[in-house]
Amino acid sequence: MLSKKAKYGLIATLHLARRQGEGPIPIGELASKERIPRKFLELILLELKNRGILQSQKGKAGGYSLGREPEAISIGEIVRVVDGPIALLPCVSVTAYRPCEECHDESVCSIRMIFQEVRDSTAALLDGATVADLLRRSEDARLAAPEALSYQI
Repeated sequence: MLSKKAKYGLIATLHLARRQGEGPIPIGELASKERIPRKFLELILLELKNRGILQSQKGKAGGYSLGREPEAISIGEIVRVVDGPIALLPCVSVTAYRPCEECHDESVCSIRMIFQEVRDSTAALLDGATVADLLRRSEDARLAAPEALSYQI
């Protein structure tokens, strides 16, 4: 399951992508508009900044902005920075491999085999989707949604 921390990281990154070109967005404004606890958001944004996904500017006109173009930031990268490896089992992780203590032989472990498929499929999907893709999906869904009827007099 995706942690709340990773979800907030994605939400914050998407918000900054939507406002790209407006300059740095103050953390208080970002926290308020996206309803994310400010202290929690500060920790998340710092992690994303340290990996080059975001950049920050100090001072009165300071805040956060994207560190790269939305097309160059994959969803998988954000999830890994905030949550760690995507794999559900350590024996199928690419970045944090560790053999399972209870496994006798990885080469014939059917549990490992299915979770390797899950990891590979999940990684392919998340690494193949960028922040720009999510922005497009959101816009496409908004345009396709029927307009709400208003019966105001």
